[in-house]
Amino acid sequence: MAVAQSTFHHGACPHDCPDTCSMRFEVKDGRLLSVKGNSEHPMTRGGLCVKLKDYEKRHYHKDRLLYPMLRVGPKGSGQFERISWQKALDEISGHWTKIIAEYGAEAIAPYSYLGHQGLVHGLNGGDAFFNRLGATVMERTFCGEGSATAWLMTYGPTGGLDPESFVHSNYIIIWACNSVSTNLHHWHIIKNAQKKGAKVVVIDAYASRTAKEADWHVVPRPGTDGALAMAMIHTIIEEGLIDEDYVEQYTIGATELAERAKSRTPEWAEAICGVAAEDIRKLAREYATAKSASIRIGVALERHAGGGQTIRAVLSLPALTGAWRHVGGGILQMTVWEHPYNFEAICRPDWIPEGTRVVNNLNLGRLLTGEIPLDPPIKSLMCWNSNPVTQAPETEKVIKGLKREDLFLVVAEHFLSDVASFADIVLPAAMGAEMEDIILAWGHNYLTYNSRCARVPGEAKSNREIFRLLAERMGYSEPEFQWSDSECLERFIDWNSPVCDGVDLDYLRSHGFARLSVGNPDERAPHAKGNFPTPSGKCEIKSSIASGGDFVAPPFRQMYTEMQDGSALDELPDYTPPRESFSTNPQLAESYPLSILSPKSHGFLNSCYANMKMKIEGQGEQFVLINPVDAKSRGIEQDNKVEVFNARGKFECIAKVTTDVNQGIVVATNGYWRQLNTGTVNVVSSARFSDMGHAPTFSDNLVEVGLIK
Repeated sequence: MAVAQSTFHHGACPHDCPDTCSMRFEVKDGRLLSVKGNSEHPMTRGGLCVKLKDYEKRHYHKDRLLYPMLRVGPKGSGQFERISWQKALDEISGHWTKIIAEYGAEAIAPYSYLGHQGLVHGLNGGDAFFNRLGATVMERTFCGEGSATAWLMTYGPTGGLDPESFVHSNYIIIWACNSVSTNLHHWHIIKNAQKKGAKVVVIDAYASRTAKEADWHVVPRPGTDGALAMAMIHTIIEEGLIDEDYVEQYTIGATELAERAKSRTPEWAEAICGVAAEDIRKLAREYATAKSASIRIGVALERHAGGGQTIRAVLSLPALTGAWRHVGGGILQMTVWEHPYNFEAICRPDWIPEGTRVVNNLNLGRLLTGEIPLDPPIKSLMCWNSNPVTQAPETEKVIKGLKREDLFLVVAEHFLSDVASFADIVLPAAMGAEMEDIILAWGHNYLTYNSRCARVPGEAKSNREIFRLLAERMGYSEPEFQWSDSECLERFIDWNSPVCDGVDLDYLRSHGFARLSVGNPDERAPHAKGNFPTPSGKCEIKSSIASGGDFVAPPFRQMYTEMQDGSALDELPDYTPPRESFSTNPQLAESYPLSILSPKSHGFLNSCYANMKMKIEGQGEQFVLINPVDAKSRGIEQDNKVEVFNARGKFECIAKVTTDVNQGIVVATNGYWRQLNTGTVNVVSSARFSDMGHAPTFSDNLVEVGLIK
């Protein structure tokens, strides 16, 4: 009898990360044996991060959901019994039909994010179904959407500086991005540039893993980066360091910005952000006089009240200095804007009934508890690719809302996650190697293919198949709901786009990945002569679309262009202070004197992997970084058990006393499961938006830390 041999297949990391790694799946007898990084991929280069390097163990974890489940105990108790798919679909369609008859379809809402980043099974995978249903439209603005609004206002839908071109930079600023933990494969490119002589500057409010590898770590107070950026602009203009020709030919609004920046001196900024005035001048001079100066901004830059304006100020810098002229010069936000994704086909916004309301995922707790009144109220929620109990702000309100007996909650999941424990119906979802997809990339310029090569265990089904079945039960006969995953991929990419020159789905299946035809990164300076895709064709320091008011980019709201916020936006960048800080809210600071930051965990990917013992051991138990001065005044010593709290809630963790954080600041990373801990960090986070794009304010919260005796 012949012994089965291992076969190897193309894979792609499906998670919420800019790296979108190309992988090699080893499969035997339909079982995923191992996962390795694709050594041929120019970004992945054979390596995987600590989260993904043993991805096969997640596929076959003992706690994986294999069958549909019906809740039989109190919400949140985790008490379920196995049911058939027919029973699950009967329950869901029956409840939804009754809700629609009594309240209308807007009483049903979808809830998803980037637990899977695939075009077929990811963030937007259920949009067509819910748009056809006529459900409430859900904005999803956890991460990068305020940054996207600022970017589109300034530069339009361009990918900006190519991530692979950073190797040609001779001065690199990593601004509010912990690349070592969250953008590892780009960090290798930066390290190569550093070895060639580039100076690497990290601007971050604490000493992250990335900051510790920088040539210079600049440390502004939380939420004050905008003051630093405006003072850099002041210095560059006042000292005659701008590229007059570039500014004249390829920008709009530099004169008005110069007038505004006159009073934004380094001394003014020092009092706000805590960075010495002379260091601000030094940073501005070094940046402006470097030939190929680059900036990589992280999503953390948006996470405070003035995040959008901060980003707009930072975006102005390479236009003022003419850094765009050079290979390796400019700024990187997300590459996704030039990618040939056909979101209209994915989401079908033409199915949304006119006048359909829009709500935002950050406000889930307020929406479900009635703090934000809705007519009709949300009577049913379906959640996939997201765990709002750990990831959404104001966790206690979220839980209170999920406990409502009149809320019918459906969750598609891999495990009985925090949110799944509150569900009425839990559906077992397929995992990466068990379904075909192309994974959206926002940190490089490659299409990355994921093959279906492993057998799906139990009765788990892909997200797409789940929505196909629901569409059938709801009586929807549109052809879209009959498409296979392959047929979706034929339509979800614009294969006729110039950037797909020489590439089709068959090519991807054969090669696993393909670089888009956007230019050679070793020669590419996409905006050396302007050519910005803005209404004016120039970098709009003074934004022409600001007059339309605040907006969220359509892919983050089911491609719905109606019912945008429209709140007034400043035409020019400036500094907007945080809402919760010692200087801006001294009364609140009397009770809660510490600013808290909640960055991504090194060992988890949002809440993914935070239920796996070996990943928890690598990441460590839930902790808070606290400065020795702050610890001493509270009687806290290393590894003491403490609680972090404010009026919104509290969580328990272990104190790590360290000078990695300055006095007045604490850091607790995000992603830990509430079921395995007493609270998690987002219990203390506000659900208020930043100044544009409905971005979150996870870095704009005051807390206190106390010893648990």
